[in-house]
Amino acid sequence: MSYNVNGTEFESDDLGYMLEPVYDDEAVRVIAAAENIELTDAHWEVVNYLRECYREEGATPNFRNMLKGMDEIHPGVDSKYLYDLFPVGPAKQGPKVAALPQPKGKGGY
Repeated sequence: MSYNVNGTEFESDDLGYMLEPVYDDEAVRVIAAAENIELTDAHWEVVNYLRECYREEGATPNFRNMLKGMDEIHPGVDSKYLYDLFPVGPAKQGPKVAALPQPKGKGGY
């Protein structure tokens, strides 16, 4: 599987996760469209948070750590808020839409 972003093919695994991180914002738009997600500022806030985590840690956080980290950025964030944005699962669908590789283990351990 692959995604075409501005004429460039980016390889993904069988589940649609990028094999290597892609930090082009157009990749986020392409993957979000494939996931039937209409991006809002709230989505971008999560995408940018996940990308920063990946840059710093080499992996994305599990759901619990994601919730805690997002609450520091956006006080009042709860699980309903994140699931409204990424209904398949914020710790799974969020990294996919952010054009990052598949989370390790159970949501990024």
